[in-house]
Amino acid sequence: MVLEKSNSQSPAARPEWLERYRFGLRVTEQGTIVSIGDGIARIQGLPSAAMEEILIFEDGSRALVFALERDMLSAILLAQGETLTAGSIAHLSGRRLSIPVGDNLLGRVIDPLGMPLDGGSAPECAGRQDLDVLSPPIVARDFVNEPLYTGNKIVDTLIPIGKGQRQLLIGDNGLGKSSLAIDTVINQRDKNVRCVYVLIGQKRSTVVGTVATLRQAGALGHTTVVVAEATVTPGLNYLAPFAGCAIAEAWMAQGQDTLVVYDDLTMHAQAYRELSLLLRRPPGREAYPGDIFYLHSRLLERSTRLAADHGGGSMTALPIVETREGEIAAYIPTNLISITDGQIYFDAALFAGGFLPAIDVTKSVSRIGGKAQHRRIAQEAGHMKLDYLQFLELEVFTRFGARLEASIEAKIKRGRLLRELLKQDRLSPLPVEFQMAWMVAYNAGLFDTVPSNQIAAVLDRLAQWVGGSGLSLDTKQDDWKRELRNLLTAHTQEHKGESHGARAIDEKSEGTVVDVRTRR
Repeated sequence: MVLEKSNSQSPAARPEWLERYRFGLRVTEQGTIVSIGDGIARIQGLPSAAMEEILIFEDGSRALVFALERDMLSAILLAQGETLTAGSIAHLSGRRLSIPVGDNLLGRVIDPLGMPLDGGSAPECAGRQDLDVLSPPIVARDFVNEPLYTGNKIVDTLIPIGKGQRQLLIGDNGLGKSSLAIDTVINQRDKNVRCVYVLIGQKRSTVVGTVATLRQAGALGHTTVVVAEATVTPGLNYLAPFAGCAIAEAWMAQGQDTLVVYDDLTMHAQAYRELSLLLRRPPGREAYPGDIFYLHSRLLERSTRLAADHGGGSMTALPIVETREGEIAAYIPTNLISITDGQIYFDAALFAGGFLPAIDVTKSVSRIGGKAQHRRIAQEAGHMKLDYLQFLELEVFTRFGARLEASIEAKIKRGRLLRELLKQDRLSPLPVEFQMAWMVAYNAGLFDTVPSNQIAAVLDRLAQWVGGSGLSLDTKQDDWKRELRNLLTAHTQEHKGESHGARAIDEKSEGTVVDVRTRR
């Protein structure tokens, strides 16, 4: 006799969802794609759709509701399948767009949807964060009272930045804005600051170069790179900065200090303008839609310093915007200048003259960073910015060959010395103790006897010495002066010895030449 195995399952072996399942009438909405192209899908139906709700198409493609009209809606495509065409069916998901967040994103390169672009597996994150949320209320915010050091001599001393500040980097293309942002990210290594670098509409070569630079400098371990290349749809370029902000915002809510770089918001504004024109929204100034100001303000307002009872975290924003021919009165630059807490302006004339970084101190300002600057740094900086601005005005008179008073010539000499001290190579952030060292030496007049062609060598030796000196920002000024005076005195004596040796060799060579000629 053959026994047949029964296919029936016992109630204990049935899945939980099957036990809860009940037959009944279900009513769902269904929409139909009317037209699709340029990353935009126009859909008829779905009367219950909400703004920024995710739509799911029958082939698995996804879109985000972007505009609601009387008889149809428009959505930006997030993931488009090959079979998605006009006539395809669309359904509501009831979900808003979110991105995975958490420490597992550190060291990863992802797109605005959280998908990996570095060849690795999808990041396994326990939490998710909505891309577009309201900024923290005023009662949840605190004063900016801690410095965020960039490693740049000009910024850390004359244009300081605090944690929770929004500082704009503005200037023409190719003047070093991205280099300063990368230096800032590199300088956060071992400072317990998590960084998010957002690349918007950049070429693939730029993306690869940025990631390689961060990896070589050892900064990728505390950084997440969000990439929307120039070849992707305008919808992903539009979402990229909100994705980076959401990642940093989750860390800020946990009490962490974060830094977000938006590189750059000019491309973001152009992507939003493209989407708006495709949706036939009425154009305004420079063909931008009327809500372009609100777009960037709601993004940057999420950067703040939280109060202690709300976690005490912070999000510092470094948005980058490009100008044309130095015109800072253009539409998008003026919008961002009015939204942010200050700007660092890069000048083409300074770049052409060899002054790097090409930061124009006369047009740069930090409105709230001074409150967060360390007391000793602020004391040494003192009137340095004002003295430097006066020097730039006085230097104009030297171009006419006019005779100047001794006091004016002394100020010009000191100003030229300060200009040499402020020069710095790219991708070489410096510790704050070095900033303290060179400012103390400058204010004490220890650099006055150093020739201008030796300033770079002296600063290199100073950078090597300050790491093992044991001095800190809280060390007394007299102790700083004594150690610096000994260091510079030793350097001067060594240089004199080398100069005497070189002069003796030259004289010996000249004497040999004379003897040969005499024999002839």
